[in-house]
Formats: sequence, structure tokens, C-alpha cells
Amino acid sequence: MTHLSVNLNKMALLRNSRNINVPDVAVMGRRCLVAGAFGLTIHPRPDQRHAKYSDIQELHQVVQEFPDRELNIEGYPTELFLQHVINAKPHQCTLVPDEPGQLTSDHGWLVAKNKDLLSRVLSSLREAGIRSSLFMDVDNTEEYKLAKELGADRIELYTEPYALAFGTVEQDSVVAAYAQASQVAIDVGLEVNAGHDLNLLNLGALCKAATIVEVSIGHALTVECFDYGLEGTIQRYLNVLSEAAEA
Repeated sequence: MTHLSVNLNKMALLRNSRNINVPDVAVMGRRCLVAGAFGLTIHPRPDQRHAKYSDIQELHQVVQEFPDRELNIEGYPTELFLQHVINAKPHQCTLVPDEPGQLTSDHGWLVAKNKDLLSRVLSSLREAGIRSSLFMDVDNTEEYKLAKELGADRIELYTEPYALAFGTVEQDSVVAAYAQASQVAIDVGLEVNAGHDLNLLNLGALCKAATIVEVSIGHALTVECFDYGLEGTIQRYLNVLSEAAEA
């Protein structure tokens, strides 16, 4: 069954709107794990407008309470970001090619163009015992092999194109593209994660068609909590993933 990692960025954004640490991101992360989520994800950006570097150590301590769960830290590999990641030693680090001040991740790596940077960073992560993942586009399969050669353990497929196609006449062809991309990655020795704009409605069809180890979901999950509560929302996601695995 595909694992669910809850991205806590939007909860952190809400916290940052006041100076009273409400909601407490560590408390919310613990609730997610108790409710059955496999892991927690945060993406601290340079301006720390939502997740902060200080959240890394706090969430690392939370995840240590659950020996079979994982912490995933996403971000652009600046020296400061890497310093915090390597100090914390999360289970996974997902590298994304965000520009400073970018609103949200909206494209994957051009691996050949960033070969020197990625080779150096992936080597550092491997030496620290941290599993690596590269944020990649579904239509850039020709670079998956190079990603593996540079030392990546996984890729994370950027799924906004799928989310936009869901429910349209293009859905089947886009789903097929993601299934093919995941197989290309597997064939070159990579595992496959996925994330961006996935939600309770569109997640199942993707996970039925493509071989995906882990999905990272934050924005939609946070919004869906207004309808179902945190624990209720996570249970619904686990049900969707279970049904997809049985299909």
C-alpha cells in the first residue's frame, strides 16, 4: 500500500499568523502519526513563511516516538538547508528546484543542467545516511537514469498536471503517462513518490495505475480537515490508499 506522508506546511502557515504557537506543529504532527499516517513532511523555504528550520528538530523528536514512521524534509539545497537536514538526519530529503520566494513548487529538476550541484548534494545526503528523492516532471523520463547515476534513491513525481486533468477527457491519457513514468523510474532502479495537489477525490485513480511508494499531501488535507477533522481526514486517505492497493 502507498504510504501517506502529511505535509504540515499549511498548519505552520496558520501558526505563523499569530505569536502564540497555535496550532503547535509538533502536536499536530504527533496526532497525524497516531491517526495512522506513515510520515510527516515539511518544506522550510528561505523566508520561513510556513515551516521553520526550528520545526525540523521538533518533528524529528516526534517521529522518534514512532519507530516505524518517517520524517521527510523538502527544500532547495542551500548550504543552510543542508546543514539543518544533515544535523537532524531525517529518513528522507526531497530536493526541489524552487527559486527564492517561489509561492509553491511548480516544476521538477532539469538534472543534466544541475548535474554538479545534485551530484554534490546527493553524495552528502548518502554519506549522512539520508535517503534522497528528486522532484521530477512526468514528461522528463529521459533524465531519470541520470538521477539514479548521480545517487538519487527516489524521485517524487510532480502531480499538478494530473490534478488538473482529473475529471476531464484528458484524465486517462495523463494517468497513463504517470504509470509509464513510474515504470521508467523503477526500471532504472529508483523508487517513486508523488505529490502536489493530490486530494481525497483524485488520489485513488493515480495510485491504482502507477506504482508509488509514498504520497506527500498537505494543502488539500488541511482544507479537508474542515469537513472531517484531522483524524477523520487521515482515515479517509488511508481508506483510499487501501482500496487502491486492493484494486
